[in-house]
Amino acid sequence: MKEKIHIRQAELQDLDAIERIELENFSEEEAIAREILKDHIEKIQTTFLVAECRGQILGYLEGPVRLERYLIDSSFSEVEDLSQLEQGFISITSLSIAKEAQGLGVGTLLLEAMKEIALKDNRQGINLTCHDYLIPYYEKQGFTNEGLSESQYAGEVWYNLVWENEKLD
Repeated sequence: MKEKIHIRQAELQDLDAIERIELENFSEEEAIAREILKDHIEKIQTTFLVAECRGQILGYLEGPVRLERYLIDSSFSEVEDLSQLEQGFISITSLSIAKEAQGLGVGTLLLEAMKEIALKDNRQGINLTCHDYLIPYYEKQGFTNEGLSESQYAGEVWYNLVWENEKLD
């Protein structure tokens, strides 16, 4: 893919593509429901990003700003975006790349864009949970594995990963 990939804030018109990508990549238990994705698009003001090329959504990265260091399960279903507050963490609830765009660096571009938002907005960092096999990917992206998560989401075992904003005083 030689074309430029553009990262922008998600809009409601992106919902069909976002839902398709979500269902391609996550089990029925793990996938975020369409209504919740719609709610996230409407309520998350700065941290629901899509990657697109020539009008096609290639992937997305989203999650609310929260005060907690670690992702909490309610962030998957009930959006309370605290982006109006100073500091806090961006809690990633989903990073998902369309099958046809996997391996092209889209996830890295989305994570870099989210880090830029974290720096610009003086967030303490970014947190997420992931399966053990994804830990090396996120460590390559600058995240630190801080061990097993208390998350019970989808009945799975999750690990806490945190990227810290080193530029905060």
